[in-house]
Amino acid sequence: MKIGVIAIQGNVAEHVSALERTLAERDCHGEVITIKRSGLVHGCDAIVLPGGESTTLARLIQRKGIAAEIRHAIGSGVPILGTCAGLILLAKENLLGAMDIEVRRNAFGRQCDSFEASLNITGVGKAFPAVFIRAPAIVRCGSEASVLARFGEYVVAAQQDCMLALAFHPEIVSDTRVHHYFLEMIQS
Repeated sequence: MKIGVIAIQGNVAEHVSALERTLAERDCHGEVITIKRSGLVHGCDAIVLPGGESTTLARLIQRKGIAAEIRHAIGSGVPILGTCAGLILLAKENLLGAMDIEVRRNAFGRQCDSFEASLNITGVGKAFPAVFIRAPAIVRCGSEASVLARFGEYVVAAQQDCMLALAFHPEIVSDTRVHHYFLEMIQS
């Protein structure tokens, strides 16, 4: 199993570490690689789009030819995990245009409004410690997307086919249940 983390910007090292821990916890052989250029996505069994600044991330993966490779991977059924900015890029109205969701950027406020909340996530479990940093939210889920978690009025986790979109950062907490869920998507 080879998992690629788009390494243009954001919590790249944190996702790599969380995925490596999760692989070890599952006693599963796998490799986590960082993707900084085109030509690497096609060899991966799964892709992670980390948080960061969505406009910059979109511009850079488009310029480097990585966006087209991710679109092809999605079309081929390769599991994709998008967190925070990655969620924004997956939304129908944004760069990858793959998920039937509408997103509001910075839905919970600015950087200084960041917080942690305990979420009940379908398929993951109860009391997941979700960290929201200048987080987006899903304001509309179309018929193709399934809601996995809500916080207040907003959807903060959704899944559509091979895509898992999260408004929060599961990679910066010690709880690896979200990454286990993602690995199960790869292995199914």
